Amino acid sequence: MNKIPNIQDLNKAFENRVRLGIMSILMVNDSVDFNRMKELLNVTDGNLASHVSALEKEGFIHVKKEFVGKKPLTTYSVTKIGMKAFEDHLNALEKLIRMNQ
Repeated sequence: MNKIPNIQDLNKAFENRVRLGIMSILMVNDSVDFNRMKELLNVTDGNLASHVSALEKEGFIHVKKEFVGKKPLTTYSVTKIGMKAFEDHLNALEKLIRMNQ
């Protein structure tokens, strides 16, 4: 028996447009560096950092910090847990949309 879609099935971690954007970008890229992510989302350093931190805390993204020459390089990638959580979120959203058509 199919479960009736419920707004509670949506993941609160992805309610914010920046977090939704971060996850969407990482789902189609192996990794993305800080400056490219900031450019794609059109957000400030601090705004991106706070949303990345929240997603990292949930275990949804991996943050890699390294130096290339003398310059710091921060890159992001989605974790398996993050991939599953985001796919579940999108599926729940799709079901809600279909139910209300």
